[in-house]
Amino acid sequence: MEFTVQQIADLLQGQVQGDGNAKVNRLAKIEEGTPGALSFLSNSKYEPFLYTTGASAVIVSNTLEIKQPVSAALIKVEDPYSAFTTLLDIYQKAVAASREGVEEPCFMGQNSTIGPRHYRGAFSYIGKNCTIGEGVHIYPHAYIGDNVTIGDNTIIQAGAKIYADSVIGSHCMLHAGCVIGSDGFGFAPQKDGTYIAIPQTGNVVLEDHVRIGANTTVDCATMGSTIIRTGSKIDNLVQVAHNVEIGRHTVVAAQTAFAGSSKVGNYCTIAGQVGVVGHISIADKTIVGAKSGISKNIKEEGTFVQGAPAFDYKQNLRAMAIFRKLPELQKQVDELREKL
Repeated sequence: MEFTVQQIADLLQGQVQGDGNAKVNRLAKIEEGTPGALSFLSNSKYEPFLYTTGASAVIVSNTLEIKQPVSAALIKVEDPYSAFTTLLDIYQKAVAASREGVEEPCFMGQNSTIGPRHYRGAFSYIGKNCTIGEGVHIYPHAYIGDNVTIGDNTIIQAGAKIYADSVIGSHCMLHAGCVIGSDGFGFAPQKDGTYIAIPQTGNVVLEDHVRIGANTTVDCATMGSTIIRTGSKIDNLVQVAHNVEIGRHTVVAAQTAFAGSSKVGNYCTIAGQVGVVGHISIADKTIVGAKSGISKNIKEEGTFVQGAPAFDYKQNLRAMAIFRKLPELQKQVDELREKL
C-alpha cells in the first residue's frame, strides 16, 4: 500500500512541512528510515536522527523547534506517539481484513452462528450454541467452548482457549496461549487434611476493547462473573483469579497476580510482578510500582504506591535510601559500642 505524505497528514489531522506529494509505503524506526519509509519522533533522545534519517516522512510534534535542515517531509501533529499508534492500528486492521474464509479442517457445533467477514483457521474449534459477531478472526488451534458470545471484530490468536459461557466483547484481542474461564482456585479443607474442590459455576466477562496477553489466565467466578471492563490491557503471564473485577482502561504489566475477589478501579496502572491479595479494593487512577505487594485497601484516588507491603511511593524511596545505608549505620553502632 502506498500513500502520499499529504494523505497521511489528512488522516492524522496534521500539517505538512515539506513535500506533501512524497510517497510512503512502509513504517520504520527513525534511526532505520530509508526512502519510502514513514517514521515518527516522540522522544527527544532520538532528535539527532531527525537530521540524518533517510525516511521520506517523519511525524513530529507541532511544538518541535527544528534546529538543522531536514530532508524528510514533516507531518506535524499534537501527539506523535499517539498518531503513529493510530497508523499502526489502521495497518493491522487492513492486514486482518485481507484474511477471510474457513480453512479446513475446523469445527463449529450445533446452533452456533458467526457473522460475515470472519476467518476460521485450520484446527480451530467452536462449541455449540455460540454467538460470534462479524469480522471475527479465529486463528489455528484456538478453542471456543459451548455457549460463548464474542462481539464484532475480535481476534482470537492461535492456541487461545475460551471456556464455556464466557462473554467476549467487540474489538478485543486474545493472544496466543491465553486461557479465559478456567476454574478458580477454590478448595474446601477437610478435617482429615484433604481438600474438596469447590465447583466454579460462574463465567468470565471481557468488555469491549480489552486485550489479553500471551499465556495469561483469567479464571471464571465461583458464582457470578470475573470481569475485565472496557479498554483494559492485560500483559503476558498475568493471573486473574475468580471473581476479580478490573475497571475500565486499566493497564497491567507481566507477572502480576490478582487473588480472588479483589477489585481494581478505573484508569489504574499496575506494574510488573505485583501481587494483590484477595477481597480488597484499589481506588481509581492508582499507580502500583513493580514488585509491590498490595495487602490492604487503597481508598484514595490517584495514590502512587511501591514496596512489599506497598506504601506511599516517595516514602518508599526515602526508606530504600536508608536501607542502603544500613551496613554503614551498623558499623557505626558497633564502633560506638566498643567505645562505650
